[in-house]
This record gives sequence, C-alpha cells and structure tokens, in this order.
Amino acid sequence: MRRGLALVMLPFLLSACGSGSTPSGSASPTDAGGPAWVNVQPGQATAVPSSKYTGTPRAGLPSVSFLPTSSACAVAWDEDIDQVMIPMVVTVGQGSLKVLWPNRYGNRYRVAAVPQELVSGAQPEPDWQTVTTGAECTAGATISGLKSGAAYVVWLDAPDTPRGLDGGRGLYSGRSKIVKPN
Repeated sequence: MRRGLALVMLPFLLSACGSGSTPSGSASPTDAGGPAWVNVQPGQATAVPSSKYTGTPRAGLPSVSFLPTSSACAVAWDEDIDQVMIPMVVTVGQGSLKVLWPNRYGNRYRVAAVPQELVSGAQPEPDWQTVTTGAECTAGATISGLKSGAAYVVWLDAPDTPRGLDGGRGLYSGRSKIVKPN
C-alpha cells in the first residue's frame, strides 16, 4: 500500500523540485543597491565579474607605516622542524662550536655540546655553560675544548620558558643537527 502511494505521488513531487521556472518574487538586479548582478544563461558563456584596485586608500582610513627594522635583528632564523623550540645557528671552529640564537626567551640560557659517541652504561651529564644576555637581539656563546672531527649535538636551554601542564620541562629548549668541530 505504501509503495503504491509513493508511486502515485512521485510525479507531483518531481514537478515541485524544479520545472525550470523562475522563483516567484520581485527581486531585480537593482534592488540590492550595489553593482548589477551577473545573469547566467544555460549554454552561454558568462564573463567573470572583476574589480580593479586603484592603489588609493578609501577616504577615512588611516595611513599605514611600518616600524623601522634594525640590521642587528636581521638574522633569518630557520624554524626547522628538527629543532624543538629555539632556532640556532652553529658555526664550527678549531675544536669549538660558535652558537647563535634569538634572544627572546628570557635573559638566562644554558648551552652544551653533547657528544654523540656510544657509551655503555649511564650517560654522562651534559657540561652546561651558563649564558646571561642583555637587551641585544641575538645571543651567543662559544663552546671550546671539543674533539676535532667528533660528532656533537648542541643543546640550548632557556630555564625561564614556561613549564608543561605537568609542571615539568625537557632537558633542552633547542637542539642542533649533528655538527663536527674542525
């Protein structure tokens, strides 16, 4: 019975879904008060509406000026995904590594060159070097006394960075790729 009723009603339902007629209403392209509407005719190409920017600001908007940039702060820091948080630039030297980082995570840092050779048993604690910075844009330190040709990873820690939800922190806030002093 239900199936028969659905079949009888089907033509009426389909005719209500779109007979190709226009919707009732008296809206016209000029009723909106803006630019004319784009009328699309089936089977005919329609131009895409476009507007061109003249380069002059609209009346009433303030002018824009940019803050001056200092060449001292112009280091392009690579926010590499291999780094944990603080980007670093590491330059190898004769038995040393020069480390630079942006000075925006407090004014107290710790830096260490962690040897990458295999050690059986307990791993030695990193030999942290404390660095106190001022208001300069870039902070840095040189780690010396390293084995020439040995592999190291530089760890950088900013102890004043926020703690995790559990109150804990990792051993470092930034990490380099493997580097080998000359």
